[in-house]
Amino acid sequence: MKSVRPMLFAGAIALALSGCSLLEVKLESGIEPLPKEQLSMRVFTRDYASTFYAGVEQSADAIIQQGDLAAQSNALLWKISAEQTLGQTIFQVSPVAAMVDTWAFTAQMQAFFDSGNGKRLFGDRSALAATTSAQLLGDYERRMRGLMSRAEFEKNQQFIQQYVEQYPLFDITFPRVSAFNDWLKFQGIGEFDAVTTFGSVPEVMTDMSDRMAMLAAQTPKILGWKAELFALHSNINSEELQQTLQQISTTSAKFQALMAQSPELMQQLAVDMRQELTPLLTQLDASAERNLAQLSVERQALEKMVERERLALEQLVARERQAVASEADALVERTVAQVFSELTNTLQSLILYLILFLLVVFFAPLGLGVWLGKRIGLKQANPR
Repeated sequence: MKSVRPMLFAGAIALALSGCSLLEVKLESGIEPLPKEQLSMRVFTRDYASTFYAGVEQSADAIIQQGDLAAQSNALLWKISAEQTLGQTIFQVSPVAAMVDTWAFTAQMQAFFDSGNGKRLFGDRSALAATTSAQLLGDYERRMRGLMSRAEFEKNQQFIQQYVEQYPLFDITFPRVSAFNDWLKFQGIGEFDAVTTFGSVPEVMTDMSDRMAMLAAQTPKILGWKAELFALHSNINSEELQQTLQQISTTSAKFQALMAQSPELMQQLAVDMRQELTPLLTQLDASAERNLAQLSVERQALEKMVERERLALEQLVARERQAVASEADALVERTVAQVFSELTNTLQSLILYLILFLLVVFFAPLGLGVWLGKRIGLKQANPR
């Protein structure tokens, strides 16, 4: 029995380990990897992002250097909106959705600068934006030609053209809706069949890594462009703004170092500052409450005024409607009376003409025949 127990224990451990391995295989086999075509779409679409960013940034920087204030502002907005929108289209769950939506957005931007509302957005430098957008669209379509058959590419290109005509971009902020749902309807694909797998674990991890890398690379640039745009419209020199931000960063670093070196001193300083600022904060709270109360009273007065104006407007509209209705009724009555008067005169004339017609057609030949008969009878009665 002592020799049998170790053998049973070893067998139980082996059975458990084999069960875990079977579970692991089952779980791994239940994760369906992405098809090869979709992986190629994801790779080519995300590789296109660097080309897109470079093209937009170079053209926008050229416009900023040579354009006026309005052109500079619009160029900064172009960089911000284009790169934020492309980040939304390119990082989608489905590689097919990312491919279609990126293609649609690139075509929308090309149409916006070529023949849409952005045709004159940058003044004399507007042609540069149109040329760059056309080149980016051509580059993307060249990539897609290598992933699809000729018939499939032409079908997708037809959908993109229809989508751009139906959903054009109206301003430089590029508000838009995703093209994927319309593409599914165009292809006759059900929504439940649109996404069948998210990919294997390595593919999902690679996707997340790409997203984080792109976010880390684009966020500082977009924040810098927004700061330049703010400085451009705030009469603040961008260099001064950068120096101020650098000074704030340096001060923050020194403050953190001081806190690390003298924690007790900083705690005492925090207590003293709280004591000194408490009365000021109390006054600010009281002032804010008074302002809010005054604002509430003014809002109620404004609501009452708007209500009175609305009632007065409704009454005015009602009076005008009644006046128009009365005038319309009077006009209809006069029209009807005049029509009946003219109709009566016309009927009288017709009756008179009918009587004359009957006299001429029937009674005149009859009277002429009677007269001729009498003449003939008189000649026969009195022959010469």
